[in-house]
Amino acid sequence: MAFGKTIKIFLIDGDPNGRMACELSNWTGKAYKIPRIKIKDCIDRKDLMSPGIYLLLGKNNENKDLVYIGEAENVYTRLNQHLATKDFWNETIIFTSKDENLNKAHIKYLENRLHEIACSTNRYIVENGCTPTQSAISESDRAEMEEFLNYILLLVNTLGHKVFEDKREQSSSKKEQVIFYINAARGCEAMGEQTSEGFLVLKGSKVADSTTPSLSNSFKNFRSDLINKSIIVNNEFTEDFIFSSPSYAAAIVMGRNANGLTEWKTSDGKILKSIETI
Repeated sequence: MAFGKTIKIFLIDGDPNGRMACELSNWTGKAYKIPRIKIKDCIDRKDLMSPGIYLLLGKNNENKDLVYIGEAENVYTRLNQHLATKDFWNETIIFTSKDENLNKAHIKYLENRLHEIACSTNRYIVENGCTPTQSAISESDRAEMEEFLNYILLLVNTLGHKVFEDKREQSSSKKEQVIFYINAARGCEAMGEQTSEGFLVLKGSKVADSTTPSLSNSFKNFRSDLINKSIIVNNEFTEDFIFSSPSYAAAIVMGRNANGLTEWKTSDGKILKSIETI
């Protein structure tokens, strides 16, 4: 992993909304974050004429995050081709090697692994039409590419995209992640945990089989949307889902207006509010 690494970000054009280059101390790789409208300007970046891995990032009409994961032996040329063939993306993140040590087999391996992780985390809709083929590389090359991959994961997150981040956060201390529960009327049996992004309701949690008349229309509509998208099927979450707050999560799973700070409790009965004040 990349613990102890210094991350350096450079504004290529002096514009925080423009092209960025990103490096890690003692790492042979290099990252770029480039807006779509600045791709043509990258004719001045000779290292983008070499093999690399790239992400095309954007949103669909429902404001859902999209990603396309690709590789190319000449990244600049490939990105210019995508300008004419893919219109969903508004920026790209690119990874190349400063020592020109990435070959076709390496970037194919990285493309496959990144696609696998993106599908697993299920944060972004993956726009690839098919699963990239994983190239056969030696054991030593595999170890080297897995290390390169770890740095890619770190920098993509640093550059503002959680496409490869597991929704269940790993604690950086020895303390275990606290799990909270709601066991209520109408079949509600839910589990969740706090994260830096909000409140995560865990896959397999069961929601109430009905809603109360007093539940606000915004909650009812959101609950219906989760059902329509098969995030809730047969009153059960089919995947981990992050809500903006504990109360929003509690209202959805209980089918009524709720204060999440008091409804979510640990296995020994401590309410969320009391844990937060410790």
